[in-house]
Parts: sequence; C-alpha cells; structure tokens
Amino acid sequence: MQSNDIEGLINRVAIGDRAAFISLYKMTSPKLMGICLRILNNRGDAEDAIQEIYVKVWQRSRTFVAGSSNPSAWLATIARNHAIDLIRARKPVPDDLEAAYDVADETMPSPEAQVGIKDEGRRIDKCLAELDPIHAGAVRRAYVEGLSYLELSEQMKVPLNTVRTWLRRSLLKLRECMQR
Repeated sequence: MQSNDIEGLINRVAIGDRAAFISLYKMTSPKLMGICLRILNNRGDAEDAIQEIYVKVWQRSRTFVAGSSNPSAWLATIARNHAIDLIRARKPVPDDLEAAYDVADETMPSPEAQVGIKDEGRRIDKCLAELDPIHAGAVRRAYVEGLSYLELSEQMKVPLNTVRTWLRRSLLKLRECMQR
C-alpha cells in the first residue's frame, strides 16, 4: 500500500466516510497490531488497544495535514503513544495497610527478636572463646558447618571417640557458660 493511498483514506475518514475507514483499518491494522504487541507483550491487551487506537484515528483524522507528514508514521505514532500510555497506566495500585499485613512474612523475626538473636550470638561467641581453640574449632565445624564426627576425625587427624569426647565436654562447658 502506498503512502498516497493511505493519505487519501485518512482524508476521506476526516469527512466521515465509513467505507474509507474500513479500508484504512484493513490496510494498516496489521502494522499497528505489531507495534502494540511489541510494546504491550500481550495479545489481548494489543487487540483492545487497536480498537481504541482506531477510535482515535476516526476522531483525529481531521487534524492530519496531507503532504506535511507520512500517513503511516502518523498512524504508528498514535499507536505507539497509546500503547505506552497503557503501560504507564499499569502501575500497581498500592494496597491498603491491612492488606500489607496479610502478606507479611510470618517467619521473619520481629526487630526485637532479631536484637535478641544477635545478643545470644555474642554470648555464644564469648563462651566459645573460653574453650580451648582446637575444641572451639571442632564445635564450629560440627554445629555451624555441619561436618560429621567422622569428617572431623579425619580432618583433625584424631580418633573418632576423641572428637566425640571433645564435642560433649565442649557443649557442657558452653551450656554452663550460657546459664551464667
């Protein structure tokens, strides 16, 4: 379709020619649909947008100045601007405060609980510092890093029962220290 043909159809639409409008729609809607699909990324939204765009074309056809601009570009600009306006209108509406409480993460500790957890962590670190460094390292590897007694035994190159004894005695000392 040539630019002159589209221009002529737009001019006929400007005077209310419905047949020209139907022809203009048939000739240009695939291109405008492509523009809307590319911007909106949703076929249903693009189809709705096309209807609204052609209402604008019908209403604004009188403003089109023949010979001053490319008619395909004029139509594409209307489609692009309308699709962008739809994207901008999609901004999420903030829910009320009550709805925000409904989606709050219940597993997340409260700020007061977080302070308590940090305080408890400092106390554990202080009590670990009172242990023999080798025993404290074994406790950290077993209960923080998750190593098994056998893995600790192999890494530390000591018998398995020695690791068990160190960990048991260290845990008893930690409990005693934490109760002070």
